[in-house]
Amino acid sequence: MTFILLHTLAVAGATITCLASPADSDDWPYYGHDAGGMRYSPLAQINRENVSQLKPAWVFHTGDISDGRGGRKRSGFETTPILVEGTLYLTTPFNRVIALDPETGTQRWAYDPNTKLAWDYGDGLINRGVATWSGPAVAARGGKTTGPVRRRIFEATLDARLIALDAATGTPCRDFGNGGEVSLREVARYSPGQYHMTSPPLVVDDVVVVGSAIDDNSRADMPSGVVRGFDVRSGALLWSWDPLAASAASPAAKSAPKTWRTGAGNAWSVMVVDPERHLVFVPTGSASPDYYGGLRPGDNKWANSIVALRAKTGELAWGFQLVHHDLWDYDSASPPLLATLDHNGQRVPVVIQGNKTGFLYVLNRDTGVPVFPVEERPVPQSDVPGEVTSATQPFPLAPPPLVPQKLSPSDAWALSDAEREACRGRLEALRNDGVFTPPSLRGTLVIPGNVGGMNWSGYALDPVHSLLLVNVNNMPAKVKLLPRAEFADYKHRTEEGEYTAQAGTPYGMFRNLLQAPSGLPCCPSPWGMLTAVDMSEGKIRWQVPLGSMADFGGTHRAGVPPGSPSLGGPIVTAGGLIFIAGTLDSFIRAFDVETGKEIWKAQLPASGAATPMTYLTHSGAKQFLVIAAGGHAKVTEESQSDALVAFALP
Repeated sequence: MTFILLHTLAVAGATITCLASPADSDDWPYYGHDAGGMRYSPLAQINRENVSQLKPAWVFHTGDISDGRGGRKRSGFETTPILVEGTLYLTTPFNRVIALDPETGTQRWAYDPNTKLAWDYGDGLINRGVATWSGPAVAARGGKTTGPVRRRIFEATLDARLIALDAATGTPCRDFGNGGEVSLREVARYSPGQYHMTSPPLVVDDVVVVGSAIDDNSRADMPSGVVRGFDVRSGALLWSWDPLAASAASPAAKSAPKTWRTGAGNAWSVMVVDPERHLVFVPTGSASPDYYGGLRPGDNKWANSIVALRAKTGELAWGFQLVHHDLWDYDSASPPLLATLDHNGQRVPVVIQGNKTGFLYVLNRDTGVPVFPVEERPVPQSDVPGEVTSATQPFPLAPPPLVPQKLSPSDAWALSDAEREACRGRLEALRNDGVFTPPSLRGTLVIPGNVGGMNWSGYALDPVHSLLLVNVNNMPAKVKLLPRAEFADYKHRTEEGEYTAQAGTPYGMFRNLLQAPSGLPCCPSPWGMLTAVDMSEGKIRWQVPLGSMADFGGTHRAGVPPGSPSLGGPIVTAGGLIFIAGTLDSFIRAFDVETGKEIWKAQLPASGAATPMTYLTHSGAKQFLVIAAGGHAKVTEESQSDALVAFALP
C-alpha cells in the first residue's frame, strides 16, 4: 500500500495537518495530492518571482476525442494524472489508461478496456483519473507473505467495470476479479449508460472503494447509488452501503410503500480517506428525480450529504445532510477536504465540504458536528400538488455564502438595453423567493443554479496562510415542472432548454440557464470567481473574477465584464501560487495566494476542464505543472482537444 504520514505546519493563527506521502513528497499519488485531498504541493521551484517564465515543456496527445456524432456522446478531458515511482498515469475520455515519462511526456504503455462508447452516458464521455496501491501480490499465509511487491493501477469505467492493471506494464492483473476486472453492474435497477463511473476509485486498508454517476431526471426509480468496497488483490466484494437505505426505512416511506419510488443519492464525485482513522469520506448527490420529490417523502437521508464510512466494513460512522429533500439538483459535488485546524484554542480534525448552494460546511472529522455553527432556518414551501417541501434547511453561520443567493428583476444585466429588458421580463415571470425556492408550475428562479456555487471543481487548502481556495459559479437557472399531459404534447415545448421526463412522476421537467439573447448570463458579473476563505476565522479574505466570456462561442463582444463559469479546480503550492484552469476561455492561470492577483496565464489548445497537478522529477529535479486541455463535454460552443500539457521553467 502507499504509506502515509501526518505532515504538520504551524502557522500564525492555525496549525493545519495534511495527509502526505513521506517517501515521495514531490510526487502526486492521489487525485488531490494527499489522501485527504488538500491539493497542496510543498514544491516552490516555481514561485511568484519566476512564474512569468513558465513555458510549455511537452504536450502529449491521447487521440481520444468525440464531437458527439457517430452514435457517441461528446467527450471532455477531465483527468488529473497521478505520479508515483517515476511514472505519470492518466485516463482518457474513452477510459484508456496511459503511462507517461513525467520528464518528456513519452508514452510507456497504454491499456484500452474497450469501453462501450455508444451507450447513452448522461455526463458525456469523461473520466477524472485513477487510484493506485502496492503490496504483496499474494495474501499472507501462516504469518508470512509470498510473492513480490507489485503496484496496481485501478480505474472505474463508464460502462461500470473496475479494472486492475500492473503499473509497470499496463497488463490486467489476472488474479483480480475475472481476468483483471470486476463488474459493477450488479445494483438495484441497473440501466446501461444511466449507471456509469466518472471519478477515480479510492484505496485504503487494502480495500478499493467505488461510487457511481447516475443520470439525472429521466425517471423516479433510478439505479441504486450504492458505494462498494472490494479486496485490492482478489476483487472480492467486501461491503456495500446504500445512501438511501435509511430514508427507505423511514416512517415517511413506510406510510406510503406503494408510491415510494426513488434511487440515486449516488457518490459521483471524488472521495477522500483518513488512513489513521480508517474512514472514507463520501459526498453524495440528490435522490431521483432532482426536481420532484412527491414519491420520496422526508429528508431523503443520506442523499445530499457528507458521510464517513468505516473503510474495512462500510459501516456508517456518521453523516451530515447539507440539503434536506433536495428539489434543486444541489449535489454534494465538491470532493471533501481533510485538515486539522486551530479553533477556539484547540486543534480540531475537520472535513470541509462545499455545496452547489454556495455554502461551505466545516465539520468535526470524528463526529460530523459543525465546527462553525449551522442553524436550521425556514425556507420557501412548494405550491406543487403532491410535493411536501422540507420546512427548514441548514444554513452555516460561517463562512458566509460564497456566491449570490438572490436576484431581483431590477438587477437584470445585459450588454444592451433591449437585452436587459428581455432578462428583466424573464425574471418577473418566475417565482423568486431566493435560495431554496422550490420548482413550480409557473417556473422558478433557482439561484444558485444547478452548476453551482461549488461543483466538482472543489478547492485547495494553503496551510501556510490558512486559506481555502475555491472557484465558484454565478449562473442562475430557470426550472419549471410540466404536468404529464402537457409535457407529452410537444407544442408546449416552445422554450429552448432541457426537457426531461421524470418518468413515473406526475411532472416532466424543463430547465435552462438564465441567459440573455446574446448567450451571456442575465445576472450581474462576475459569473465565475476565485475565492480565498480564511479557515481560522470563517471569513472571505478576498474574491476576484476568474476568466472571461468576452470570446465565448467564438464571437468577441466588447464591454463584457470579467468572470467565467468554471469546471476544473485549483491547486496551491509552497511557491505562493494558485494554479487553475476550468474556465470557458482556454487559459490556465496563476494567482498570488495572498492577494488574489493574477500574475501569469498561458493559452491552452482548448479549455482545461480539469484540475491541474504538479511534481518534481527525480532525475532532473525540475518542477512540472500539468493540465488536461480538452474542452468541456457539455459546452458545444467550445473547441475540443486531446492534449495533456506540461509547463516548466526554461
